[in-house]
Amino acid sequence: MATLDQKSPNVLLQSLCCRITGKSEAEVAHQFQYAVRVIGSNYAPTIERDEFLVSEKIKKELLKQRREADAALFSELHRKLQTQSVLKHRWSVLYLLLSLSEDPRKPSSRVGNYGALFAQALPRDAHSTPFYCTRPQSLALGYAERGAALSASVGTSGISSLGVYTLNGPTPTPQSLLAGQPPQSAAGGGQSLGSRLAWTLPVSCSPSTLALPNTRPLGPPVPSPRVVHPRKDGEVSETALVRDILYVFQGIDGKFIKMSGPDNCYKIDSKVVLCKSLRDTSSRLAELGWLHNKVRKYTDARSLDRAFGLVGQSFCASLHQELKEYYRLLSVLHSQLQVEDDQGMNVCAEGSLTLRRLLVWMYDPKVRLKTLAALVDFCQGRKGGELASAVHSYGKTGDPQMRALVHHILSLVSHPILNFLYRWIYDGELEDTYHEFFVASDPNVKTDRLWHDKYSLRKSMIPTFITMDQARKVLLIGKSINFLHQVCHDRTPPGKITAASKSADTPKDAAELLSDLEGAFQEKIDAAYFDTSKYLLDVLNRNYLLLEHLQAMRRYLLLGQGDFIRHLMDLLKPELARPATTLYQHNLTGILETAVRATNAQFDNAEILKRLDVRLLEVSPGDTGWDVFSLDYHVDGPIATVFTRECMGHYLRVFNFLWRAKRMEYTLTDIWKGQMCNAKLLKTMPELSGVLHQCHILASEMVHFIHQMQYYITFEVLECSWDELWNKVQQAQDLDHIIAAHDVFLDTIISRCLLDSNSRSLLNQLRAIFDQIIEFQSAQDSLYRSALEELSLRLQYEEKKRQRDEEGQWAVNDAQEAEEKKRIQEFQETIPKMCSQLRILTHFYQSIVQQFLVLLMTSSDESLRFLSFRLDFNEHYRFVSESAVYSPRYSRPREAVTDDPLDNHGDLTPSHRINNGRINNVQGVSCIF
Repeated sequence: MATLDQKSPNVLLQSLCCRITGKSEAEVAHQFQYAVRVIGSNYAPTIERDEFLVSEKIKKELLKQRREADAALFSELHRKLQTQSVLKHRWSVLYLLLSLSEDPRKPSSRVGNYGALFAQALPRDAHSTPFYCTRPQSLALGYAERGAALSASVGTSGISSLGVYTLNGPTPTPQSLLAGQPPQSAAGGGQSLGSRLAWTLPVSCSPSTLALPNTRPLGPPVPSPRVVHPRKDGEVSETALVRDILYVFQGIDGKFIKMSGPDNCYKIDSKVVLCKSLRDTSSRLAELGWLHNKVRKYTDARSLDRAFGLVGQSFCASLHQELKEYYRLLSVLHSQLQVEDDQGMNVCAEGSLTLRRLLVWMYDPKVRLKTLAALVDFCQGRKGGELASAVHSYGKTGDPQMRALVHHILSLVSHPILNFLYRWIYDGELEDTYHEFFVASDPNVKTDRLWHDKYSLRKSMIPTFITMDQARKVLLIGKSINFLHQVCHDRTPPGKITAASKSADTPKDAAELLSDLEGAFQEKIDAAYFDTSKYLLDVLNRNYLLLEHLQAMRRYLLLGQGDFIRHLMDLLKPELARPATTLYQHNLTGILETAVRATNAQFDNAEILKRLDVRLLEVSPGDTGWDVFSLDYHVDGPIATVFTRECMGHYLRVFNFLWRAKRMEYTLTDIWKGQMCNAKLLKTMPELSGVLHQCHILASEMVHFIHQMQYYITFEVLECSWDELWNKVQQAQDLDHIIAAHDVFLDTIISRCLLDSNSRSLLNQLRAIFDQIIEFQSAQDSLYRSALEELSLRLQYEEKKRQRDEEGQWAVNDAQEAEEKKRIQEFQETIPKMCSQLRILTHFYQSIVQQFLVLLMTSSDESLRFLSFRLDFNEHYRFVSESAVYSPRYSRPREAVTDDPLDNHGDLTPSHRINNGRINNVQGVSCIF
């Protein structure tokens, strides 16, 4: 016996008809003809495919017939069948057996004839999703081309299928159905096998004789054939209305039903004689024509608009597909009406095409068209990713059929977006002519700003099914590829950086990705993100020494290389003490190179040392070299992406602040050395003991203040912030993480070094304190010069007395002694002036420190408040003066600190008295602060 594969589909189908009916081939011609038409359709009713439920129904039927033994035997056989893999579609076989057991002559029969039995028993495509539940059993649709045997799966789709929808798109419409002509050959491509078989046989049976299943989940119940009463004279027949309605379904005015412009709807002419029920039913059916026109108008207008973009064209194509399936349904209905006309069937005949049957059959297509029309309204004025978001939002519904419809449309709409995405993350190419993708490119941006400014996210174009985190990763992947090629000049093909996975070549692939956004799609994005970012960081660290440059910034611009900074200050001291206008950069550069060669800095990478340079700031009147000197670090190429101009400006501000603080430490060291060296020499001048003691006390206060400030800046600000930065850089997954961590590091040290706008008052007080230290150094140096000069004169006088005494002469005469006493008296008269100057200097210094401590105590930064405790740990400044307003325990409120030159008592505030008394020179501080 020939196998199934060796027999033609016609022979197999005819054999099945003979086996079921028990008749010969000649006697089953009628059933065979209709079976061919049913198999040639895509129709399959919406029935829950539950094998257990069907088996239970069979057992209940047997028990109703008091066949308990047969029910037990059936249960045993079904159990054995489940343990074997002989049948793939057990549910279909059981459903066929259940349908055969029913009496086809009963009105409530589940299957009214063999054609319906075939339609319901055939297995459907596993990928199909039920959509429509209408029951026009006469719909002739395509048969899936996957096989010719009865065990093959039958694909269904579209509005015309009224059964199931395939994600792969609708089945091609048979040309014979649309044009009314038989197909040319079996190789017609788009035609199904069932359609070709249907044309080989004459039509001898009206397909409308199929009975409707009782189980109908959606739509109104199927009406029984209506009883037609005699028409009044001039009343329009229902057959004429049906024909008009079929034209209205296509947006074409009928003879009696026409489009009303003012009301924007189809209406029946008021002059037409028609009963109210038919008029109401016709109006309800005419709504499909209005919905069709709405969708068709949108597609016709947008299809020719090139600026609508690829996503918009895909949306129009999906609407065209739905309309195409809708037209296939209408062609079937027209064919049904033509068959009735050819056979002379009147409206009273069973199975004839009536308005009530159309109302039932068109219920689900109407719901479908309503969804499309609402979607068209919601998508007006949208394009690209925004359009995809609008479609996606309509998929959030509890109706599985509408959700599947929107999901299919979304798979077509998102296909161009996913193609953009894969092209971007795997090749770094962005071909977005109509600005539909959520990654935007600015062609006017230069290469040095590629990372920061060239590529950005169009937030309005990010589809709602793509999260912001995924969009950020997508942006970084493509940006990293372009950065490697254009800035790093790395010629590694993108395929070697990350393995390209399968792209969304078809809408089916897009649908699969959309169904697993948190799974496969997320994995693809993450894999490309990690591979590309890791490769970029490796290139920056290996070829461009990114981490080494970062450490160089810490060592040189943030004064982390202590031996180098100290030696540089020693070498620069003579030069920087001169006026700023007399400095030459090449001289300072030579001193810088000398300091490098004499310290551990010489062991740094040559690539780093050649970038280190000297920079002179803008000169203001009265500035010295200390005020305008600064170190500079040249950056270019890929590392300039991290160390931007803004970042280098921050480094310059911090360096000048640290350099000035380091200078104060250096100055106080010189002051202390001067005191220690001159202490023994000036013991012979007891009149200076008071002023020298006062110098020592003031110097000790300044040393304590500067040491605490240096500790705060070095450890609490720089070291802690640097440790956080380094940990973040080591854990960074992409270049953006490094840039963000570096920006946070700079912002932190700018803020905590009192260089931000919120700390301007604190910085002004600190500048004034630094200036008082410089003034104190000048005052002490002047004191020591006068004292040493006087000491030298006294020693010379004593030496002359000794020499004259050795020569046997009088040591001094009266005139010399009087002159000596006069000179000593003049010197002693200058001592009170020195004491007065030191007292004024001490008073102003302590006043500024008091205000500084008040500002620290009222600061919102906890570390600054703790700094105030360390600066005045013994409450010295609380008892310095009876008029002091500062107390660490009872801090002065912020409102008490004012920029008004007059204080609350109408007197000049200490800081303004300092300025007016010319004790300090705050205006001479460089504007870099």
